[in-house]
Amino acid sequence: MNRRTFLTGAAAAASAAAIFPLYAGTAGRDKKTTRRNKRYPAAEQQAMEQHIADSTAAMLCMQRAPWEQGVALVAMTVSGQDANIVRLSHEAVLRQTADGRMGVMGSTNTSTDPMAAGTGVLTAYRITGEPRYKDAVEKLYGYCRETATRCANGAFYHFLNSRQLWSDSIFMAPPFLAAYGDYDDAMRQVRGYHDILWLPDKQLYAHKWDDARQAFSRRDCWGSGNGWAASSYALLMEMLPENRVEDRRTVAQYAREVVDGCLRHLRPDGLLHDVVDDPSTFVETNLSQMLAFTIYKGIRAGWLDGSYLPYAEKMRAAARAKTDAYGIVHDACGSPSFDKPGTSTEAQAYAVMMEYARLVL
Repeated sequence: MNRRTFLTGAAAAASAAAIFPLYAGTAGRDKKTTRRNKRYPAAEQQAMEQHIADSTAAMLCMQRAPWEQGVALVAMTVSGQDANIVRLSHEAVLRQTADGRMGVMGSTNTSTDPMAAGTGVLTAYRITGEPRYKDAVEKLYGYCRETATRCANGAFYHFLNSRQLWSDSIFMAPPFLAAYGDYDDAMRQVRGYHDILWLPDKQLYAHKWDDARQAFSRRDCWGSGNGWAASSYALLMEMLPENRVEDRRTVAQYAREVVDGCLRHLRPDGLLHDVVDDPSTFVETNLSQMLAFTIYKGIRAGWLDGSYLPYAEKMRAAARAKTDAYGIVHDACGSPSFDKPGTSTEAQAYAVMMEYARLVL
């Protein structure tokens, strides 16, 4: 199949649904699941649904850079909020650059961050059938295949003007490629980043590699970077077809390893430090949400066993305790500088994703 023309013709929306297993139809399926869900008392389920609504509202009120627009779209697709998928996709496409990158605001050097919006925009095309969303997805995929710069093993560089690889990109790039149906390149990214950034002795990802210097520019095991990776793997496990047996085995292994590596450093209060294995760094909220989301997804899909559930519940409780009456998650690795506790779009997105994953567990 010509990957550049897979969304053409009268059956475009059906094709998008067939090739987009994670998000196509998620809203209808999971809403039916929640109505049948007897796991929680009605009052608790109602409280969870209200938390999703409050977290979503807070997220939508925040200013967003390309990766933030992307993770917001992922949160809306995971939780089946179709109207917000279209609203966010409209803005991502409005700010698409000539070379195909989506949602670009501020720095124009970012390369992988704008890829994160692609999954949501593809869903918007399935919801609406509007050709502009199809065209935007095709342009983004063309950027990935033809323009985005890569290191020798095929992994994308994080920026256009430097040869750095960041753990953040494990979330930004592979899910879109898998959603588009290019499983080979999605796995090339997964394996490429793992080969360079994974620290076996720590069972965690380093944050940044400088390919030009052949050295880490930041060897610290940044909490959010490890959370980006873990949650990306949870998404990919729902995207990869069953016949991609070896790929699924690899992704599940990577997911379990990074979850285990982080849980080694879980504090008694259910939170972790900004640099996972460095207790001198500040205590941070969002990694707990990211890991809880990953665990709930893994248990539901069967690639994690039930022994992980108490950890997810503990981390969720800790994160909920950091959330105010307006749905704003506090003491996350905070925007815009991400060097101190604060608030962020991604913390709001993961509050939605975590709570929804628990709701449909």
